[in-house]
Amino acid sequence: MNRKSAFWLAVRGDSAGSVAIEFALIGPAMLAMLLGVLQFGIGMQNYNALRSVAGEVARYAVTDAQDAAARSNMTLRDTNTQLEQYAQEVATDPPYGLQASRLTATVTSVPTRVDGASERTIELRYNIPSMLGVIGIDAIPVTYTQTVFIA
Repeated sequence: MNRKSAFWLAVRGDSAGSVAIEFALIGPAMLAMLLGVLQFGIGMQNYNALRSVAGEVARYAVTDAQDAAARSNMTLRDTNTQLEQYAQEVATDPPYGLQASRLTATVTSVPTRVDGASERTIELRYNIPSMLGVIGIDAIPVTYTQTVFIA
């Protein structure tokens, strides 16, 4: 048996570094999957927060209109800009805790489809912070839109 074949027999039988090599091959994929699961959970939490914030702004707009009607002032007291500011306040306060720099709230008046009602569209956009920057995925934008009719 020559020297070369003896070396390869010794290397083939030695498995001391195999675990490290296997981890080096599989570890990054497992880490990316783990971060992906965490990112999905954060995304769902932020999306649900947007839905709840839109609901609170819609409730506020409707109850504000009812308060104005009760005082015989039949117009909505708050403008679209004030409703946008209210959405920012609600979204950044607990329990939602969204980052104000990543949130855009837009309230627009829409030609109404219902006689005697004012229709508004509440649109919330949020850039979800990414944990997946190491694999080239930056902030993930998500949008939620809700329509509210104010009598």
